[in-house]
Amino acid sequence: MPSHYEVIIIGAGAAGLMCAASAAYRGRKVLVLDHANKAGKKILMSGGGRCNFTNLNSTPANFLSDNPPFCISALKRYTPQHFLDLVERHGIAYEEKAAGQLFCQNSSMDILQMLLSECEWAGAEIRLNTRVQSVRKIAGAYQLDTSSEILQCESLVVACGGLSIPTMGATGFGYELARQFGLRVLPPRPGLVPFTLQPELKTRLAPLSGISCPVSVLCNDQHFDEPMLVTHRGLSGPAMLQISSFWHPGDELAVNVLPDQDALSLLKAWRTDKPQSSVGQCLAQHLPRRFASAFADLHAWQGPLQNYSNAELHEIAETLSAWSIKPAGTEGYRTAEVTLGGVDTRQLSSQSMASLAHPGLYFIGEVVDVTGHLGGHNFQWAWASAVAAANIV
Repeated sequence: MPSHYEVIIIGAGAAGLMCAASAAYRGRKVLVLDHANKAGKKILMSGGGRCNFTNLNSTPANFLSDNPPFCISALKRYTPQHFLDLVERHGIAYEEKAAGQLFCQNSSMDILQMLLSECEWAGAEIRLNTRVQSVRKIAGAYQLDTSSEILQCESLVVACGGLSIPTMGATGFGYELARQFGLRVLPPRPGLVPFTLQPELKTRLAPLSGISCPVSVLCNDQHFDEPMLVTHRGLSGPAMLQISSFWHPGDELAVNVLPDQDALSLLKAWRTDKPQSSVGQCLAQHLPRRFASAFADLHAWQGPLQNYSNAELHEIAETLSAWSIKPAGTEGYRTAEVTLGGVDTRQLSSQSMASLAHPGLYFIGEVVDVTGHLGGHNFQWAWASAVAAANIV
């Protein structure tokens, strides 16, 4: 006979563990399954090992979806303050870095251990190294054939994430399961991911690997004012990660490398005050010296400023304010922090995350077509969508 649980959750990541504890506290008999050998691997690597576990300023405007209103209900009912209260009850030391972004002071392990403790205290069972081989619906229940035994449940919660960072065990299983039950899956693609560059530009910038500077980047009517990081493969840093979620192959980026300056006024002032100086020397007053020099060389801005006409300075200023870059692509799922696309939310209840066509079947977290900006928003969606489902299962 199959072992019976009231709730089975596939995926022992952030959303799965949060849902498990919350449902078990309601008195439900809960089992979490995961094919990995450890729970919460992506939690441990997040935020540079310090876990940016929420953002105090998180609102529905910080999320991308083909159906933008969907996320409003869950986010309003479980706020960043709710999760912060949980963190503080566990005595976890945290700090605010950029505005609203909360990180563990010590280690991401603090958040994972908190979730595991909550599951233990609530009575939720976690079973690792267990692969779900098939799922089918039988007489109002869901039957799972696993690598260890056959299981049945009244409520099945799919929380197995997206395709990002396959080395952490990411698979497309959640999408396959959704399609099996007739749900539409919007095409997945990497999000919050570094860009790769065309060979010539990559070669020119590669020596600057590790240099960061504040920029404003624009693409498809979206812009972000954040630092940009040059890497040996291309461009990364918060600005590039943020805009990557709005970029499509073939699109150009417009990068303002002097976001806090009027570039034309700056150049004219330098031409007047230091006419023998070069454009690169002028830029070095506002940008990392090596980046300023390389940027001037890249655009062949040679010779003293006194040799440049007003029209030429205007052209230089336009380039500084809107440096046009056409990326070769992105680094893909290997380094993407999230997966865009996923289960079409028009087929789910915004109140409970339940399939409208299949009672008892729920989708939460990254597998759903709701993706946050960089800075703790994706964790907040994991917590909010998990609790929304847990209150109903």
